[in-house]
Amino acid sequence: MIVGIDAQLAVGTATGIGEYVRELTAALRARGVDVRALSSARLDPWRFDRRLLWDQVLLPLAARRAGVELLHCASGTLPLVAPVPVVATVHDVVWLREQRHAKPYARWYFGAFAAARYRAARLVMVDSAFSRDELVALTGVDPARVRVIYPGVAQEFRRIERRADDRPFALAVGTVEARKNLEVAIRALRDVPALRLISVGPPTPYVERCREIARACAVEDRLEIRGYVNREELLDLYARAALALVPSRYEGFGLAAAQALVAGVPLLAARSSSLVEVAPEQAALPVDDADAWSAAIRALLDDRDQRERESDAGRSVAAERFAWAGAASRVAACYREALGAS
Repeated sequence: MIVGIDAQLAVGTATGIGEYVRELTAALRARGVDVRALSSARLDPWRFDRRLLWDQVLLPLAARRAGVELLHCASGTLPLVAPVPVVATVHDVVWLREQRHAKPYARWYFGAFAAARYRAARLVMVDSAFSRDELVALTGVDPARVRVIYPGVAQEFRRIERRADDRPFALAVGTVEARKNLEVAIRALRDVPALRLISVGPPTPYVERCREIARACAVEDRLEIRGYVNREELLDLYARAALALVPSRYEGFGLAAAQALVAGVPLLAARSSSLVEVAPEQAALPVDDADAWSAAIRALLDDRDQRERESDAGRSVAAERFAWAGAASRVAACYREALGAS
């Protein structure tokens, strides 16, 4: 079994999908699967025209040159024509729910066009039961061809040694875009005067709205929007954070929540989308109620030692639940099923 995996979003400043591809590829190879990462270092995956060129022209050519028997499109987009059977990972269908601010051509390509490709794929893997239900409801994909496979969290997070910071801060990880809802965490700072908020992840124009809200709330001196950070800095932030915040309106999986659980960081998350599935005990806060977030943050900080002990006690369970070895085993089974179906 020779499988090609679309690794283009692992090029450069890889976000959650790039990490998914890197970690899954390594875990599959550890299981003896001949998986070949397909990418082009010369193409910027975050430019729409380059992404289109890669998906529709260069990826099929790379699959043919690599001699693969199956193509795994792991980044949510698929070619119209492929030389071999295709399976896909659909991390979310946010383009059919949100992203109204995006250009019409991008909404069409990542929305309706992608949905038609999902219906043609041999099998579709999703990151959560929530994403499965969204996929089936919004695209018409046959639920019999959908498999729920939780992604893993890298072992580095399990090995983090927690340590207190002299100036406590909350950590928010993820692309700074409207659906991630950083603004509710910023508003919550008003009533937690001793706390800083550090946001890490690629910026979008939504950053300016967040800065405006911070100025209006008089908390701009306690807000740091650092943009994309390297792995070493990210792990250090998880080690020192007093708590992690995931206030997202819409998450296909919620990697930041899973990372916090595995790292043993006390977590507060929104009661929304897949978060109630990934972090059922922590995802209890209303999406838009800044007062509720403030109260929850203060309660956590007032009982910080106990919450640290509880979070540490849950690390091994979370690490097992979000283990890449298990995820790779289930993905390999999907590969065999897809090839068997041919």
